[in-house]
Amino acid sequence: MTKSQFKYLIQVEPLGLLYGSAGRFLAPDNLVVRSGTSFPPSSATISGLFAAFYGNDLIQALQLAGPFWAKSETPQNFYVPIPFKFATHTPAHQASQPLEAGRITSQERWDNTKPQGKQWESHPPTEGKVKRGGWVAIDDWDTISDSAKPTDKVAVYADPWDFLPHLHPRLREDERRVDDPDEMGSLFLENSVQVHPEASLIYLSNIELDNGWYRFGGEGHMVSITCHDLQDTTQQRFQQNVGQCFATITPAIWGSNRLSYREPIPRNRDRPTQDQANAPPANDKAWSVTTMLTERPTPFRYRLGDHMDAYGNKVQQCGQPKRLSRGRYAVPAGTVYILESPLESSWYDWDDSWFPKEGPSLKRWGCGLSLPLQIAD
Repeated sequence: MTKSQFKYLIQVEPLGLLYGSAGRFLAPDNLVVRSGTSFPPSSATISGLFAAFYGNDLIQALQLAGPFWAKSETPQNFYVPIPFKFATHTPAHQASQPLEAGRITSQERWDNTKPQGKQWESHPPTEGKVKRGGWVAIDDWDTISDSAKPTDKVAVYADPWDFLPHLHPRLREDERRVDDPDEMGSLFLENSVQVHPEASLIYLSNIELDNGWYRFGGEGHMVSITCHDLQDTTQQRFQQNVGQCFATITPAIWGSNRLSYREPIPRNRDRPTQDQANAPPANDKAWSVTTMLTERPTPFRYRLGDHMDAYGNKVQQCGQPKRLSRGRYAVPAGTVYILESPLESSWYDWDDSWFPKEGPSLKRWGCGLSLPLQIAD
């Protein structure tokens, strides 16, 4: 089923620090508790802005994707995660210095004529552990997607933001001093994020959002949002069939509300028997995957819906965060898939049943957005 296509580019410019904490809290040896890190905000966060601006009824056809980033002066040439077939060198950025470009050092190529275990080959050959990850401009996708084209002049960037831990003392309710140590401890570290002055966050949308200042993400930090028409060449890029080899540019959550997989399992087909050891039969999978390149899965949660009491009545307070969804694991952006048979469709045409649904389908938020890629020579 074809969804409405991306028409707008949402540029988010921070007006200070943003919130970067999520997930686990670790307290080794009863020392200061430390939160996990999560940045940039997922497209579900932008969805909340649309819901607050338009109301829930008017955004049922909303289609989003992200997160990406861009140099603030050239938002149309935004940066997407580079596929994991590439090894990269990406120098760290300094807030006081211009963004510094890195480079591609090698790439993996697939040769199915080779013996099993030797079908991926690095060009040029590398030894030891290599570094993967980084961001590449969307206008350079045609260059990196063709393994025959040289990639030595393609600029690759590290994350243009830094995490800044800050300490929160837990205060007594009636005194402005740190509470006495007890079983819970009195200190914890949270993470704020400083985005490089030259960079903005980027999201794609099919609905326009008014320009202005908005509260964005955890703790409602202020940002300036500018909505641009998405350029035609980028719109056409997302209309391409993904073919037999492709890479994701957003996190991909496959499976259902109960189980997470590395590839799509149409809904209502993911109920394994005791004998299946949580692995669905091959004929229940939407794709026949020959091989893939990926990294460790990442946690994915979002907030959606009002709080209810035991009788089903709304008890949502003004300003109270929405309910937290159940946790899932996402296949990270940059994952490369090679299928036995090509997919003769663009991401827009992927079946909604391939995506989990808790409230809206996760396809609304650009889950697993993919672009074609050539792996073999």
